[in-house]
Amino acid sequence: MIRRINIGGSPNLGVSISATEKIAITPPNILDGMVDLITECLDVPVIKTPISGSNLTGALTCGNSNGIVVSRYTYDNEIEVIKEQGIEVERIPDKLTAIGNILLANDFGALVHPVISDKAIEVISHVLDVEVQRGSIANFKITGSVATATNKGVLVHPAASEGELESIEKLFKTHVDVGTVNNGTQLVGACAVANSNGVMVGLNTTGPELARIEEALGFLEGYL
Repeated sequence: MIRRINIGGSPNLGVSISATEKIAITPPNILDGMVDLITECLDVPVIKTPISGSNLTGALTCGNSNGIVVSRYTYDNEIEVIKEQGIEVERIPDKLTAIGNILLANDFGALVHPVISDKAIEVISHVLDVEVQRGSIANFKITGSVATATNKGVLVHPAASEGELESIEKLFKTHVDVGTVNNGTQLVGACAVANSNGVMVGLNTTGPELARIEEALGFLEGYL
């Protein structure tokens, strides 16, 4: 299922919402109607909590079916809210805070910012139970901002090279393609939320963009 919506008037859904095959994490002030839309589209329960005291939960978390990783500055009570749903959560030791911007993951692999420490990679590999590689996409080190990954496909920045596409496909073990959202926005990770059940993009996303997203992420039911 593909849905076009804005959250609080903003089309940058990936900054506010984080999703895996098992859960979605949203800011605590999200409206009930939006929670219903997320639940319908992604077919997962919604956990409402700030991260590090911020409502930018999508930019500050990343995970897969095995667990969630957050920054060292995430509060204990925020972690407990997620753990109460049976999800493993761990902090990474680095000073970089925007985990959702610097980490791209699905259930098969993870691509991280090149300066992430060896210790952080150990934590990510343990919690997510995947192979972790350092790298960039289209010369951007913010891998989580320039791509959206699910177990059915990966949508990446349109300037990604053929070599990068091949490497991502091998690491994530799924189809990879380029595209944009919100009428030309290339930071697809910051502006889309997806799992294998559905994808949510901003209201300004065009019909041709939706068709490309549908193909890249493996959705065949059309869009609304």
